[in-house]
Amino acid sequence: MNERGQSLALTVVFMVVLMGMSAMVLDVGSWYRADRKLQANADAAALAGAQALPEDPVEAHAVALDYAGRNDGGVASGDITVSGGVVEDDTITVEAERPAPGFFSRVFGLGSVDVRARAVARSGVPGGARWAAPIGVDHRHPMLAGSGCPCWKSPTELDLNKVGPGAFRILNIDGSHGGTSSATLGDWITHGLDAVMDLGWYYSDPGASFNSSHVRGSLEGRFGTEILLPIYSDVRGSGAGFDYKVIGFAGFHVTGIQIHGSKSKIFGWFERVIWEGILSETAPEDDFGVRAVALIE
Repeated sequence: MNERGQSLALTVVFMVVLMGMSAMVLDVGSWYRADRKLQANADAAALAGAQALPEDPVEAHAVALDYAGRNDGGVASGDITVSGGVVEDDTITVEAERPAPGFFSRVFGLGSVDVRARAVARSGVPGGARWAAPIGVDHRHPMLAGSGCPCWKSPTELDLNKVGPGAFRILNIDGSHGGTSSATLGDWITHGLDAVMDLGWYYSDPGASFNSSHVRGSLEGRFGTEILLPIYSDVRGSGAGFDYKVIGFAGFHVTGIQIHGSKSKIFGWFERVIWEGILSETAPEDDFGVRAVALIE
C-alpha cells in the first residue's frame, strides 16, 4: 500500500510538471507571434511615415501614428521620432509596446508579458533604381532646372529629337552596347527594367526606335501612369559609341505622344514618386523628386 501511494504521488507531480511545461510552450508560442505581429506593425508604420520625408516631418509623424493605430496599436505619439541620417529629417523611428496575455501561464501567476518592437526607416534619393524606362531626359529640362524648379504637375513635353549622331534619347539601360530589339525596348517601357539601374554611363540605342510599333504601343499603354526616366548631364562619343552620363531619376506622368519621324514628343508632367531603389549613403548632388524608402533597422 505504501509503495502504491508513493507511485500515485510521483505520477501526480510528474503530471503537474508536464502540464506546466506544455502550458508554457503554448504561451511562449503565443507571445512570440504577438511579438512578430507588433514588429510587423512597427515596420509598416515606419515605412508609411517615411514616404513623407524629408519634406514634411509633421505629416510623416501623423501618418505613422495613424497607420499603427489602425493596425495593431501599441504606439503612442511620443514613440515616434524623426531625425537626420544622410540629410536632415530623412529618418523615422517607431517604437511599440503592448501586453501579450498568458493563458495557461496564469497558473503560475504570470498573467501577461510586455512585447516590444522598434523600426527605423529612411527616405532618400536612390543611388540606383529598379523598373526604369529607357527614355533619357536632359537635366537642363526647364521643368527640372528652370527658375523655382523642379516643378511638379506642370504640363510639359519631352523631346525625342536627335542628341548626337544616331542617338535619339533611347538608352540601353541594361548596360549593353549596340542595338536593342524594339520588343525589348517596348517591354522596358511597359514594365521597366527588371534590375537595378545604377548611376553612370550608358550607351545610346542607335536610331529612332520610337517609330516602331512596339515602342509606340508601349508608350500608349502608359497613358495616365508614371514611368521612371533616367536623367543625364553629359554625352560623349558618336554612333554606336554614343553614351549618356546618368546622374539621377525622375518620375513622369504620361498623357500623350506625338510620333513623327525623327522629331517626336512625349506629353505629361514630372511627379514626385516613391520608387523601388537602393538608398544612397551620401547626400545627393541632384534631386529630381524620386524617393526610395527602406527599413535600416
